[in-house]
Amino acid sequence: MASDANPASLNQAPNGRNRPWLRGYPPGVAWDSAFTPTLMGTLLDDAVAAFGDRPCTYFMGRRLSYAEIGALSDRAAKGLRALGVGEGVKVGLLLPNSPTFVIFYFGVLKAGGTIVNFNPLYSLDEIEFQIRDSDTKIMVTLDLKVTFDKVEALLERDAIEKAVVADFAPLLPPLKSAGFKLMRHATLAKVGASPMKRRIVRAADVLDNDGNYDRPVITPDAVAVLQYTGGTTGTPKGAMLTHANISINVAQVKAWQNRPTKEADRILGVVPLFHVFAMTTVMNFGVSCGMEMILLPKFDLIETLKIIGKVRPTMMPGVPTLFNAMLRHPTIKTFDLSSLDYCISGGAPLPTEVRRGFEKLADCSVVEGYGLSETAPVATCNLLDSPRDGSIGLPLPATEIAIRSLKDPTQEMPLGKPGEICIAGPQVMAGYWKNPAETESSFVGRFFRTGDVGYMNEEGYVFIVDRIKDMIIASGFNIYPRRIEDALYEHDAVAEVTVVGIPDNYRGEAPKAYVRLKDGASATSADLIAFLRPKLSKLELPAAIEFRDELPKTMIGKLSKKELRVQAKT
Repeated sequence: MASDANPASLNQAPNGRNRPWLRGYPPGVAWDSAFTPTLMGTLLDDAVAAFGDRPCTYFMGRRLSYAEIGALSDRAAKGLRALGVGEGVKVGLLLPNSPTFVIFYFGVLKAGGTIVNFNPLYSLDEIEFQIRDSDTKIMVTLDLKVTFDKVEALLERDAIEKAVVADFAPLLPPLKSAGFKLMRHATLAKVGASPMKRRIVRAADVLDNDGNYDRPVITPDAVAVLQYTGGTTGTPKGAMLTHANISINVAQVKAWQNRPTKEADRILGVVPLFHVFAMTTVMNFGVSCGMEMILLPKFDLIETLKIIGKVRPTMMPGVPTLFNAMLRHPTIKTFDLSSLDYCISGGAPLPTEVRRGFEKLADCSVVEGYGLSETAPVATCNLLDSPRDGSIGLPLPATEIAIRSLKDPTQEMPLGKPGEICIAGPQVMAGYWKNPAETESSFVGRFFRTGDVGYMNEEGYVFIVDRIKDMIIASGFNIYPRRIEDALYEHDAVAEVTVVGIPDNYRGEAPKAYVRLKDGASATSADLIAFLRPKLSKLELPAAIEFRDELPKTMIGKLSKKELRVQAKT
């Protein structure tokens, strides 16, 4: 499903009634901007030309410049071309955040291939499903046992043809590299002894060339990334994101930022780059602005707080649970967060209490945005200097938001009335890979149907009510779990909460709340119900409250309903 790159070609609706966001659009940002699509390799090439001497990546104490990363990506492109990578060939990345990810991401795209992002924490069967569904031929990974062992097993299953294996130790500063090989050798795989070694290529050999690669003949309409949806509501689907989708989304985010990037600006990459949120807002945005990317291979709260004080990032994209975890840490005031200028929250709804608390703690702005894998991903965002409580913000330049009836998606809802959030714009995917039926059902005209319920106010700000599939229907009435969750977050003892529907003999369904209390805090179910009574209707009050020491989370750390929903029905 192609989308229009030029908003002037969109359905004309210049008046405030149809596009209310135009009334309060930020000065200096033109909603009707026309963006020129480019090949993603150009993004890095332009950064090298403009910022070659600047640091590009910081990884566990070692820095690589834009010139170095650019040259390595060129060499990766040439080496991958020699392995048969060309237009449309799928190359998987099974990697934690590291310079290797950046080098091979751009190397594959420069070679004309298509990236398929994989979560290293997925089970072998989950990874194999995604490989076979996407037709991935080559997998790039590190020689860490936690990643290599899975890739080796996939070779044994003939799920992939080849593996490219990069060494982890050389990514570190010399002393750390030697220490790692000496003290942590048990975490390294014996790649040379693998029974699959004939189908394994060392990344050092792939990179052993002059970098003068044959540029493929592809256009910005070519698929750059197959980004698989999380699968929390069914079988994962591969969203086909073109070079145009991704390059324009970066340009949209830069236009929305509307402030010059300083040489001292650094962006913290704690959200995994294989997730679309970090792929765009950390890596691609960081590269386009010439920012230093501080890459953390895994999330550890204390290490993250230490690195903020030491390396001093100015921008931090994160999920709400990240900000909440920092905010609630008992010794948080001993850490220096003063370098942060602003933070971007995405991936899940941001509770107002968490946003306000973190802003006060770090003396920086926390801005909530919204998007999906299918929109590359950013579609809306709050103003950087004045975020609106509870809102996911205004549509980005060249982006239209329509609120459609849940009963008839061809009908648009009046302002203030809830319906399905639908998105049109140049960042909207080309469709689902090998799934025309799902593609067809996911669009109404040129608008992508998000599956999220929300409304738009008179000023054009969008507010999410809940996921359609998370909605609870009790006695014929719609109950939105997020409304209950937001109310519970206002209680001083509540650290995290997730609400799901459970079977109810009388009402059909009823809400149940799973709650994690703050360390040292106490509250009973009766306490929380009494707290909620003035805030919620009788139907919305949880039929049960269960306290947990931990709540399940997804790969990027957002609270997950999937496991709790299954448990509640068994």
